[in-house]
Amino acid sequence: MAFIKTIKAGDADGAVAAMYERQQSAWGYVPNYAKVFCHRPEVMTRWGMLLAEIKRPMDKRRFELVTFVAAHELRNTACSLAHGKALRDFFSDEQIVAIAAGRFEGTLTEAEQVMVRFARQIAKDASKVTAGQVARLLELGYTDADIFDIAATAAGRAFFTKMLDALGVESDAPFLAIDDAFRRPLTVGRPIDVREPERMPEALAATG
Repeated sequence: MAFIKTIKAGDADGAVAAMYERQQSAWGYVPNYAKVFCHRPEVMTRWGMLLAEIKRPMDKRRFELVTFVAAHELRNTACSLAHGKALRDFFSDEQIVAIAAGRFEGTLTEAEQVMVRFARQIAKDASKVTAGQVARLLELGYTDADIFDIAATAAGRAFFTKMLDALGVESDAPFLAIDDAFRRPLTVGRPIDVREPERMPEALAATG
C-alpha cells in the first residue's frame, strides 16, 4: 500500500519488471517498498549501488547494528524488523529487543554502545552530534574511516526510510508471521500490510 499509484507486478515490463525480479529474488515476492520505485527504477539501482559501497568495508555485525538502531529511531517498521531479524546471527530476540529499548549492558561492548548511540543521534538530529562523541569513538579504537562508514550507514537509512514513509509504504504481510514478542516492539511506525504480497507472473506459473 502507498499514497501514490504503482505498477502491479503482473503489469510490469522493461526496467520496472527487471527491478521487481531482482527484489523478488531476495525476498520471494515483490516488496511494497520496491513498487514505489516503479516510477524511477534507476533510483533503486543507484540506491542499491550506494548501499553496497557503504556496506563493503563494514563487517555484518557493525552494519546491522547501526542500520537497526537508525531504522528504529526513524520509526520505520519494515527496516526495524528486517534488520532486527538480521541481528539474529549475533543476538537472541530478547537481546535485540533490549538493544532497541536502549538496554545494552551484557549485550554490547562499550565500543558498540557508544557507536549505536552515535548512530541514533545521527538518525534523530545529526546537527546535535558533537565533536566529543566522535572523539570518544576514536578513543575506543574506531578509525576516521570507520566513523565515516557508521555515519554513512545511518544517514543512508534516513534517506531510504523517510522516502518510503513519505509515500505511505507499509511493511509486507510476511512480517506478521514473526513472533509477537519480537514483532510488536519493532513495529514502530506504519502498520504491517495484511494483504498477500504480489509476485511476478513467471514465479507464479513456476510454483502453481
